[in-house]
Amino acid sequence: MRLEADIRKDFGEFFLDVHFASDSGNIGILGASGCGKSMTLRCIAGILTPDEGRIVLNGRVLFDSERHINLKPQQRHVGYLFQNYALFPNMTVEQNIRSGLHGMRKEAQHAIVQEMIRKFALNGLEKHFPDQLSGGQQQRTALARIMACSPDMILLDEPFSALDAYLRDRMQQEILDLLKGYTGIAVLVSHNRDEVYRFSDDLLILNHGRTDVHGSPEEVFADPHTKAAAVLTGCKNFSSAVRVDDHTVKAIDWGIILHSSERLPEDFSCLGYRAHDLIPIYGERKENCISSKHAEESSLPFEKNFYIPPENRKDYEREDVITWLVQRKDWPILREKGMPDCLQFDMKRMLYLKDPEVR
Repeated sequence: MRLEADIRKDFGEFFLDVHFASDSGNIGILGASGCGKSMTLRCIAGILTPDEGRIVLNGRVLFDSERHINLKPQQRHVGYLFQNYALFPNMTVEQNIRSGLHGMRKEAQHAIVQEMIRKFALNGLEKHFPDQLSGGQQQRTALARIMACSPDMILLDEPFSALDAYLRDRMQQEILDLLKGYTGIAVLVSHNRDEVYRFSDDLLILNHGRTDVHGSPEEVFADPHTKAAAVLTGCKNFSSAVRVDDHTVKAIDWGIILHSSERLPEDFSCLGYRAHDLIPIYGERKENCISSKHAEESSLPFEKNFYIPPENRKDYEREDVITWLVQRKDWPILREKGMPDCLQFDMKRMLYLKDPEVR
């Protein structure tokens, strides 16, 4: 299994410039709304034609601008699961599944449809129309229609975006279960970090139409490289930074100086720190701390959010406030000891990031 994509397309006010190669079965594309995720899928599927580039699936060239190759969507053997599932409203479940099967005998079509109905737990719904199905049943029908054609690749275009949190979690697991045993490539695009992390063996982050970071989910979340990627992976605390020397950095927006026992990277302009990683300090202030005396609190069902203003700054912006998230299992410590005097940054967990907006 291998997907290679080098896609460049000018939409006028937006330029898509995506390039990656992956040997993984499940590829995730994470990005904010409007970053080009769905455009990328449509180029791979052949619905949109890039201005330049090359798309190769398992050694078969789907598109090559230099060689003037541009296979039609139906020639690419690629299944596309749209956000709204795109079922034919005037067709029953079994008719929708059969709609993609052409050029084979009716007996063979019937056998495949029955296999898909069994595999996707649609028994008893064969004669139902789409408006008689739940959202989950519609999704299973749409996926069954795709899988009936034995595609080399499945493209999943934010398939859970319209579902509530409970159904979304169930459907994510259901999709993963249904894809077990599938020998092709599945590509999921989403703006939900948990969704993509759960699904992906290989992860691509897009930012304003361009490839920002590419790697395993574990690698990308541990070291996102850029501020934009760190935001998408859930990091909440950022400060522009000045590298003072090999072991000292000034966190400008936080108003503190930080010291690292390990040598600092050479090329970064921003610090990032995850809200769960701050360490409460009671009593005497330690190295790499910020005072938490003036923290504001906001309670959620399963965690408490504390917002700590920067030190030595009166003219700070809201985005400069540091967020500390305390999970419910740690609440007894707060009840017993109260708010800590300081919060400490573990420099081994600090993210050293590039930020094009910081010069």
